[in-house]
Amino acid sequence: MLSIVIPTLEAVGSLGRTLEAIAGADIAREVIVADGGSADATRRVAARHGARIVDAPRGRGRQLAAGAEAATSEWLLFLHADTVPAPGWAEAVGAFTAAPANRRRAAVFRFALDDPAPAARRLERMVAWRCTTFGLPYGDQGLLIGRRFYDDIGGFAPIPLMEDVDIVRRIGRRRLVVLDVAAVASAERYRRGGYVARPLRNLACLGLYFLGVPPRLIARVYR
Repeated sequence: MLSIVIPTLEAVGSLGRTLEAIAGADIAREVIVADGGSADATRRVAARHGARIVDAPRGRGRQLAAGAEAATSEWLLFLHADTVPAPGWAEAVGAFTAAPANRRRAAVFRFALDDPAPAARRLERMVAWRCTTFGLPYGDQGLLIGRRFYDDIGGFAPIPLMEDVDIVRRIGRRRLVVLDVAAVASAERYRRGGYVARPLRNLACLGLYFLGVPPRLIARVYR
């Protein structure tokens, strides 16, 4: 019923936790790891957990598209390699996919970070506000979508950045649901880049995207 697609690149430090969190879920027919050429032990970790490995051109948009193309299920769940769905995720996904009205809708998880710092809670509230006000979740909240609907809107674009914003804009705010289950993302990038500086950089990249700057140029700013 469900194919879970995870793009990876040098993800050995986080992939195992994600795969362990989704292991054994009756709802999942297959787990596909779309790898962009990892030189570390990422592929071994994926194989050890029984995931199907798909080689893909480097770039998250391309990897997500390749994973979706290889998937065989009626529903697709896209997850980042450093995102761990909280307990209850399978039940929430099962309830969403069982409703006929959701065949032309998509869902994301509630955003959470694995950091007890007050700054992490502030960021979580900011993300919740962004999703409620603008209907703009990012890829670290996952994406649950029916195969036919995914194909009808054109799937993930093969772009180096903003592939998550691009597809949720095509889904449309009215057809996007936030599930009442968290996807717990790694806070390492915020601890390293700063709880103020990194969100500001992300906001700047988002602004450039809406101004029509090509994603390949935005990627330079992001890096």
